[in-house]
Amino acid sequence: MATGEHELVVDVLAAPLHHLTRARATGAHYSTGATFPLVPGVDAVVRDAAGALRYAVLDDTRLGTFAERTVIDVRRSVVLPEGTDPVRVAAAMNPAMSSWIALRRRIELQPGQRVLVIGATGSAGRMAIQVAKLLGASQVIAAGRDAARLSELTALGADATCTLDRLEQAADVDVVLDYLWGTPAGDAMVPMLRARTDRTAPLVWIQIGSIAGATAPIPAFALRASRLQIVGSGIGSVRPQEIVAELPGIAAAVAAGSIDVRARAVPLADVAQAWADEAGDRIVLVP
Repeated sequence: MATGEHELVVDVLAAPLHHLTRARATGAHYSTGATFPLVPGVDAVVRDAAGALRYAVLDDTRLGTFAERTVIDVRRSVVLPEGTDPVRVAAAMNPAMSSWIALRRRIELQPGQRVLVIGATGSAGRMAIQVAKLLGASQVIAAGRDAARLSELTALGADATCTLDRLEQAADVDVVLDYLWGTPAGDAMVPMLRARTDRTAPLVWIQIGSIAGATAPIPAFALRASRLQIVGSGIGSVRPQEIVAELPGIAAAVAAGSIDVRARAVPLADVAQAWADEAGDRIVLVP
């Protein structure tokens, strides 16, 4: 297989199946046109010809990671310590990256700030609770629809939980990590702002995911009567070099066990069956 400058042919050890992979493969994600033929998979733990273990991101190529071998740009990879569990790292990096990048590159979370995670019961939301604490948050509030699933999140570091219809209980946070957007964001924003002790205190609402809808009805009041700042975090709002610069820190936290990971290894040959399975642990395809 021919390679260009900065490219390496690698063996794929563990390739995660997540929302971004599915969306890019179907053309549903804003960052891709899904030109075919296409090998799905946007990241993986791989081994290069020299034997080094790497985590690699492939977000701009049709040669994805759902294969036994692929081609990576070495500049978009980081070397992992020997002994690293490939399945664990592969499962954690993409969901953990969403909150880590948001709190490190879209804003700079200050020690002691309070964070609300909306959509906290999903894989990325669960990790966002832990990431926020690792990066210095003094309080993390987890919000979601399912009260039973929310109750599990205190074990991951959530200081408090609330359902989506009670978000005014989290009014005095400094940062919101929103994985849902859509109607839940529109319904929650005004009650939260009205319940704030001090509306002049800055509130940064970071839009990360849109599971509940691509658009949210945000009234003019929300922007004029408070110090609300709405920003997005994702491919395009953060430069690739900035994302790569954060990968070693995320990988180190995962390898050290500082981030809880729920992963299930599935043979690559079973990818068709696994593709539609979005419940439970993060699926990671292995040779």
